[in-house]
Amino acid sequence: QVQVVESGGGLVQAGGSLRLSCQVSGPTGNNYALAWFRQAPGKERQFVACLSWGSGLKSYNTDSVEGRFTISRDDARNTVDLQMNSLKPEDTAVYYCAVRTFPLCRRNADDYAYWGQGTQVTVSS
Repeated sequence: QVQVVESGGGLVQAGGSLRLSCQVSGPTGNNYALAWFRQAPGKERQFVACLSWGSGLKSYNTDSVEGRFTISRDDARNTVDLQMNSLKPEDTAVYYCAVRTFPLCRRNADDYAYWGQGTQVTVSS
């Protein structure tokens, strides 16, 4: 069974930074894609960024996070991290890590079979 665990959320002032981590365990193989989504109260789940573990290719929701968020893999910790800089109050949401056992990133939440519990990010103004 694939398990997905997020960590690193919290409360930060506007303009600050947070780093989220996602650890995946279980039978994923090496050709999987890991994405970060977020969901604010009353809104639909939104794609944030994705990384293909095998190829290292990345994609971002450029409308919302371009130039501020960076997704990366940490081989030593076996995690995929989301570095979030210049945070804005509108970034406030529960952030979810999701995994699909296929190599290509997708922006639709329905394409991901495995999800973490989510971690709250709150940005105060």
